Amino acid sequence: MEPTADHRQLALGLFRLVVGLLFACHGAAALFGVLGGPHGGRAPGFAQWPGWWAAVIQLLGGALVLLGLATRAAAVVCSGSMAYAYFTAHQPHGLFPIENGGEPAALFCWAFLLVAVLGPGRWALSGLVARPPVGTRRGR
Repeated sequence: MEPTADHRQLALGLFRLVVGLLFACHGAAALFGVLGGPHGGRAPGFAQWPGWWAAVIQLLGGALVLLGLATRAAAVVCSGSMAYAYFTAHQPHGLFPIENGGEPAALFCWAFLLVAVLGPGRWALSGLVARPPVGTRRGR
């Protein structure tokens, strides 16, 4: 049975919600020491490159994707940050993600790229913000 367009939008919306939430949790853990604390043990200092900036992108970008606001732009930034993380922090330690510990970075990178290409799917707040009031026409 072929899924309908409605089912695809539903699945994409759920995918966006989960990926955005998980990414935002990474940022919150790194910045605020919650949810088990930052990976690697210590929270980065304010504006420290690249850890603090990566955590800010994770928290804000993940939240925007989760909510469905500026979804494509936020997903591109999140995808790019994970590509950067993979090639600077993981790839020098081995060719494949299974060797170098870069599976989360690679998966987040490709997941956000998928969201950027396909859009937010269902339940995106941008759909509510962009709608004109009932009974009005665009272009006036």
